Amino acid sequence: MLENDNPVIAPPGTNPENPHEPVPAVEVPKKQRAASAKKGSIVENIQEMGTTEVPTAKSNVHVMTIIGQIEGHMVLPPQNKTTKYEHIMPQLVAIEQNPEIEGLMLLLNTVGGDVEAGLAIAEMIASMSKPSVSIVLGGGHSIGAPIAVSATYSFIVESASMTIHPIRLTGMVIGAPSSFDYLEKMQDRVNKFVVTHSSINEKKWKELLFKTGELSRDIGTNVVGKDAVHYGLINEVGGVSNALVKLQQLIKAQKETKGLKQ
Repeated sequence: MLENDNPVIAPPGTNPENPHEPVPAVEVPKKQRAASAKKGSIVENIQEMGTTEVPTAKSNVHVMTIIGQIEGHMVLPPQNKTTKYEHIMPQLVAIEQNPEIEGLMLLLNTVGGDVEAGLAIAEMIASMSKPSVSIVLGGGHSIGAPIAVSATYSFIVESASMTIHPIRLTGMVIGAPSSFDYLEKMQDRVNKFVVTHSSINEKKWKELLFKTGELSRDIGTNVVGKDAVHYGLINEVGGVSNALVKLQQLIKAQKETKGLKQ
């Protein structure tokens, strides 16, 4: 009878000659573990960020992005880029509580979205004790306008635009006078917030809001860069470097004010 030349297949962690005898675990060297972790981190950065290294620096400024569509009570389809208000609001509370963070920088490139969610974010930013600076990059449309003006100081890049239009509803609407009253009250909330937190006057804001002919099949106005500053909606035309310099100035001024009070 011939001997069986096939190798004995034993479960992982056992001795092939004696399957009942466990093999002691081999300790992976520290350097090898570190190299493996670094390799995993690089792969993750490539998948998520498209680069092997993500620059990091310890800073007293927290950068927050408001991008895509602001998601409210309804979950949007997965292919939509969204800013979820339930993610932003706890972050704002954490920033307010963290003594190492002295200022907030908001980067906006949004098409707008849920009115109440956008107003909630804007109100939270406006009520923070720490200075904040917003910068509109690409677009700060619709409910993105109140978020842009909610910061202590606002910037817009020259090529960015902001679409100003009345509140619109999607889905089924009950055709009753109370529905339109509610819509008017909600619009008043947005109007009041923007006028209070920017230099634009109510008359000009409403003129931009209800202008006809500029937006096809709709009413409203598309304001670009310098025009937003000219109307008093945004404080200044500038980019990231301008926004960071201004924020550090605001932080310094706040520290000096607190020092005088003490």
